[in-house]
Parts: sequence; structure tokens; C-alpha cells
Amino acid sequence: MSRIDAALRDLRTLEELAARDTPLARLDPRAKVLTTLAFIVVVVSFDRYAVASLLPLAAFPVLLAVHGEVPAAPLLRKLLLASPFALMVGLANPLLDRAPMLVAGETAIAAGWVSFASILLRFALTVGAALVLVAGTGMHALAVALGRIGVPGVFTAQLLFLFRYAFVVGEEAARMAAARELRAGGRRLRLAEWAPLAGHLLLRAFNRAQRIHRAMLARGFDGELRSLRQLRWTGRDTAFMLGWCAFFALARAVDLPLVLGRLAVVR
Repeated sequence: MSRIDAALRDLRTLEELAARDTPLARLDPRAKVLTTLAFIVVVVSFDRYAVASLLPLAAFPVLLAVHGEVPAAPLLRKLLLASPFALMVGLANPLLDRAPMLVAGETAIAAGWVSFASILLRFALTVGAALVLVAGTGMHALAVALGRIGVPGVFTAQLLFLFRYAFVVGEEAARMAAARELRAGGRRLRLAEWAPLAGHLLLRAFNRAQRIHRAMLARGFDGELRSLRQLRWTGRDTAFMLGWCAFFALARAVDLPLVLGRLAVVR
């Protein structure tokens, strides 16, 4: 299986997971969206050297994955796929910030390495929570929920089309890659061949997009996202949102690992 096919398979897996009836799926998507946004805001608000104090917040994506019955394998693959961006952001920190900050045995750990670890942990927490949200809700339900809480319709429609059209472009690229491998006889793709292939893929994707647009217009699409499922906010959604937000506020105001460590020493 090619890398393109593997990426498409993971995207389809997220959609299949969202279609199941789980405790997470039964919650109102607006509650999940607002709670996840609050979680991301709290995570990014910590000091750049915070590492241990961020660890209790891992309970949110982990428990959401458990209630949504989301397997770890596809989530880890997606995190690894996006990890180079986080690595590039924080890779210069150990070189620029060399002041000693921690001592482990006889080894002094520079502040740059601590901030680098903090960047990676924030990335894992925020992206992991977003992936669990998609896997436990579905992109269409999330787009509808964003529209209901006041996000402009142009943005929600483009977000949903971007996700859906990734399958279209991916399938076109997979077919082109398969055709090229059959004709190349095992020869590796040269750098000069990338530009013609990319241009041909762009043309094929554009023609496919025009056909999809005409089909949508023929079916009465007017730019508004609709859902067969009626959104109903219940007391369970309120308890979910307020309970997690209270935990986020506690984790932000109190260094929970430090408090627990002191309690353990006293005992």
C-alpha cells in the first residue's frame, strides 16, 4: 500500500469512527467544540518552560478517546505525520537558549531543551484533542456545530469541503502514482518529473472539482450546511462542558504535579 493510500485509509477511519454510537458521539457537538477550544486556550496559555504542569491536562484527550472508543493506532499515526512541523518550530530552542535550568544527576539541562519539550507536549495535547474530536464527532457535525455557535458560513463550508476534497485529490494522486509505477519499471522518480506530475494532478483535480460543483448545484446546494440530526443541548452537555472547564481552570491555577508530590512526601 502506498503512502497516499495509507493516508486516505486513516482519513476514512476517522469518518467510520465518528459514525458509531458511542457516549462521546451522543454529546452535542457544540459542547465538544467549545470544551476543546477552552482546552486549547488553556494549554497554550502556560509558560514556555512548563512541562510537568501540562501533564494533568492529558486526561482530557485520553478520556475523550476512551468514551469515543477511538483506537490509539490511527491517532498516533496522524500525530507522527504532523510532528515534523512541531519539531521545526522548536528545533532552534536548544541552540539559542543554552542557560542551565535543571540538573539531572551531574548533567545540566539547558532551558532550550525544556522549552523544546514543552512545545512537543503542547503539540501532542492540542492536536491529539482535535483528532479525537473529529473521530468522535465527524467533520460534517463539527462544521454544523461551528455554524450554530456563530462561525461564518463561508468558513465552515470551506472547512468541510477541504476535508472532503482531500479524498478526491488523494484518489487522483493514488491513481497517477499507480500508473507511473506500472510504466516506470521500478525506476525512481526524478526531480525534473515532479513539476509535470504536479501540474497534471492540478488539472485533473480542477476538472473533478468542476464536475462536483455542477452536481451540487443540480441537487439544490445553496451554501448552507444542513444536518439530518437535530442538535439538542441537554443537561448532560452542560455538565460535560462545565466539569471539564472547571478542571482546566484548576490545572491552570494550581500546579497539580507539585501539589501531589508534596502530599506524597508528607505521607
